[in-house]
Amino acid sequence: MEIKDFLDPGAIVLNMEAETSEEVIRELGGRLLDLGFVTDDFIDATLEREANMPTGLPLGGSVNAAIPHVDIEYVKKSALGLATLKQEVVFYNMVENEVAVPCRLVIMLALDQPKSQVEMLQSVAAVLQQPVVIDALIAAESVKEIYAALS
Repeated sequence: MEIKDFLDPGAIVLNMEAETSEEVIRELGGRLLDLGFVTDDFIDATLEREANMPTGLPLGGSVNAAIPHVDIEYVKKSALGLATLKQEVVFYNMVENEVAVPCRLVIMLALDQPKSQVEMLQSVAAVLQQPVVIDALIAAESVKEIYAALS
């Protein structure tokens, strides 16, 4: 299961200016909604899940990531959204929920099968373990460069 196969060009935001994780989730969720991948309540459900089960992931390098997602009932067709952020935005640690994780990369999952969520999380984790790929994603100035970094 490859990230680039589920990443819709219309759901990629480069150098996004945001001050909060909610802004990022609303932007990516809104794009997935406009593209017909998710239900009307996807964004609110994702925000609620993020509040209770955060998705910030410290990567140990100069860039951290967040992987907001929600249950399959809010998804019409599987897709991913991706945002690179101009400045760090705080998400909270997925393991230590009260610990802030300043993130510059957000990959939003909208998956319609439980099995695909596990597989996609593994694919995302594999990408996030490659500092060269993360640097290329953050540096990307076009959607084409995002796909190239993920290839």
